[in-house]
Amino acid sequence: MFSARVSRRRFLGTSAAVTALTVIPRHVVGGAGQKPPSEKLNIGVIGAGGRGADDIEGVKGENIVALCDVDLASAAKTFERYPNAAQYRDFRVMLDKEKGLDAVIVATPDHTHAVASMAAIRRGKHVYCEKPLTRTIYEARALAKAARDARVATQMGNQGMAFEGNRLINEWIADGAIGPVKEVHVWSDRPTHRGKLPLWWAQGIERPTDTPPVPSTLDWDVWLGPAPWRPYHPAYVPFRWRGWWDFGSGGLGDMGIHNLAPVFSALNLGAPTSVHASSTPVFKETVPVACLVHYEFHAPNHAQPIKLHWYDGGILPPRPDELEDDRDLDPEDGIIFVGERGKMLVEGWGGERPRLIPESRNKAYKRPPKTLPRSIGHYAEWIQACKTGSATRSNFDFAGPLTEAVLLGSICVRLGGQKLYWDSANMRVTNVPEANELLHYKYRQGWEL
Repeated sequence: MFSARVSRRRFLGTSAAVTALTVIPRHVVGGAGQKPPSEKLNIGVIGAGGRGADDIEGVKGENIVALCDVDLASAAKTFERYPNAAQYRDFRVMLDKEKGLDAVIVATPDHTHAVASMAAIRRGKHVYCEKPLTRTIYEARALAKAARDARVATQMGNQGMAFEGNRLINEWIADGAIGPVKEVHVWSDRPTHRGKLPLWWAQGIERPTDTPPVPSTLDWDVWLGPAPWRPYHPAYVPFRWRGWWDFGSGGLGDMGIHNLAPVFSALNLGAPTSVHASSTPVFKETVPVACLVHYEFHAPNHAQPIKLHWYDGGILPPRPDELEDDRDLDPEDGIIFVGERGKMLVEGWGGERPRLIPESRNKAYKRPPKTLPRSIGHYAEWIQACKTGSATRSNFDFAGPLTEAVLLGSICVRLGGQKLYWDSANMRVTNVPEANELLHYKYRQGWEL
């Protein structure tokens, strides 16, 4: 399954030079305006505080030449750590002025992922973008196409795609360890902590009515970016934005990307054909506290449709009969693959720790050869791809469809859970016209994709 998917991937990089019948990416030999892999990349970071600071750790061996953040307080430690890097508050200004950038990290809230990444791609920059790839399905489709056409190296920030366990899942399923997979259960406790309060971020609330002053360190207008205008409130910034429909997509958008990625990879899933859901009360402004989302896929090489169930907010799937009496399901994150000849339980986020259940079967299972290349590291994959044109495991051709499926589930939840039939080829819901209005939105003036 893996080899079929890899063969469809574009090996991202610059145009090639041909030498003695060998195709060599121009980054390797050096060309006009290009650097050989022995040289460091010049990287700009959009969203240098918060998550961006962690991303910088992953690429700190390269040249961090420009830092951008709308919140000076949030980015203060990063600015201090890299005193020689140019500082900006608006990524549009940074990209216009920093002509020498080779690559860009986008670590902003979800609603500015697409505009920042697209601006970098159109300037020929390689892009690492945090997850979920975008806030809307339209953006996900457009960004994946733009990256493919520009032939830049991309990686979405779902670090679990580099885990050893993630690869074992692929190899065991391809080996027939549990037979053909017919159903999958995936969960995360977000936005709760192990199913309990307090929440990581607020969900299931109304918009605040008071209008406190904007902190002097924050450029609120640029933080909003393309999103509809609203007054500043600390209910949104910092980090609390994830539970608001205008900025994020709750636990599904946050951890769904991590925990669904191994499923999409191992089963070669594309677009779902339908989705329906149920949840705690749905609010106009915010994601409900907990939801169940049910997808159906017609996956290649699978005779029967695959049913995929998502649980969040502390809801767990039914306990498998095969699970040992003295063991519980991981209350935070996990996956259960249900095959025709058994079950695989994956504990932890992103596909960390797979095992067959019960444990007696896990011990008896003869592991297949390791047929997939092992990761050199999630960030290292991207750096290498920028320099040589090699593949990344979570490039936008993979990240885009995964994000689309996650966001379709969010749309379903937002509309009350009624079943939606999805025509992926034409990017439209065929039975509920109002759902199509949520595939994208009108950006504020001055912002474009």
